[in-house]
Amino acid sequence: MTPGDAVRSLAPVTLVASDLDRTLIYSAAALQLTMPDEEAPRLLCVEVYGQKPLSYMTEKAAELLAELARTTVFVPTTTRTREQYGRIHLPGPAPRYAICANGGHLLVDGVSDQDWQARVAGRIADECASLAEVRAHLLATADPAWLLKERVAEDVFVYLVVDRQALPEGWVKELTAWAGPRGWTVSLQGRKIYAVPEPLTKSAAMTEVARRCGATTTLAAGDSLLDADLLLAADHGWRPGHGELADSGWGAPNTEVLRQRGVAAGEEILRRFLLAADRQRRAGR
Repeated sequence: MTPGDAVRSLAPVTLVASDLDRTLIYSAAALQLTMPDEEAPRLLCVEVYGQKPLSYMTEKAAELLAELARTTVFVPTTTRTREQYGRIHLPGPAPRYAICANGGHLLVDGVSDQDWQARVAGRIADECASLAEVRAHLLATADPAWLLKERVAEDVFVYLVVDRQALPEGWVKELTAWAGPRGWTVSLQGRKIYAVPEPLTKSAAMTEVARRCGATTTLAAGDSLLDADLLLAADHGWRPGHGELADSGWGAPNTEVLRQRGVAAGEEILRRFLLAADRQRRAGR
């Protein structure tokens, strides 16, 4: 090792693990553009589905994300399946690491790490009721009057797409009470109700990436209950003024609550990431 290598090895490494949907990227329905039309920000489409634009961020947010991806270890962290994640085209250099299926898959240069996948599968088998049991309960208790779709994701968790207006008040709470003793977590996000094994967490995958890249600081952001463990595990986190965490009043000492909602929150989160990463670089000089 040369003296220059020694200096580089001691340089601070900031890992940024961020949820995507309704945190950094937004559907048209989630943008929350409250300003007059002529004052609305220019938007960049970052996802197409069914040959139609689906997800957006502001052009300024795109600039900030490109800078973040160049200066930190940026790790997209999502409950999306690998196929769903593959539809997203984020600005900046392609991330080396990505976390999909809520931590069920750790992608390294776009390929799922088989050792990580096996480790997670082993914990789920040891600690949780089977996917088949949970799926059967969902289908038996969901009413076709409000159930639009049922999907199994990556053979590790299940979710329902529902008509929110017709969904009975208290149904999700009853499902949560049933699932908890069986080792499963329930989360309502927009029109989707997720049932996820408790060992399947974004935080565990983030911790593994931090170990591999030698991160000295971890930063995170997210809007849903499935992001709570990620925020708690990070050195510092942010949540927007909308979403499941905001609706429940969730907070933690290491997590800042932003007042911005919708796509403006995504832009502000990226600003906070960059400021925090810059502070870490300056402190490590």
